[in-house]
Amino acid sequence: MLAAVDHVQLAAPPGSEDLLRAYYVGVLGMTEIPKPPVLAARGGCWFRAGAAELHLGIEEGFTPARKAHPGLRVTDIRAYADRLDALGAPVVWDEGLPGRLRFSSRDPVGNRLEFLV
Repeated sequence: MLAAVDHVQLAAPPGSEDLLRAYYVGVLGMTEIPKPPVLAARGGCWFRAGAAELHLGIEEGFTPARKAHPGLRVTDIRAYADRLDALGAPVVWDEGLPGRLRFSSRDPVGNRLEFLV
């Protein structure tokens, strides 16, 4: 039986690892975690914050999905949105989910991320 989501895999273009590190660590505040050596040879990088784990894998011919996204829970959504905005990450509030505060943003390669409480 399913117990939990272990991680979410997003794609990224070749050579984007430094941009991804700057965003996921420097802007989102995640920690980079080491990839197993056999997977590290493929490029990309993995990040964690609490129980949330995002894996960014390299994909030739990468095109970011327009709608697909991970939904990431945050504790102080307004402060987190202010942090992203101050660091140059786009913040787009969405009131389409009654009773929930949420916004979306895009990483430097165009992946959509949704943040909510």
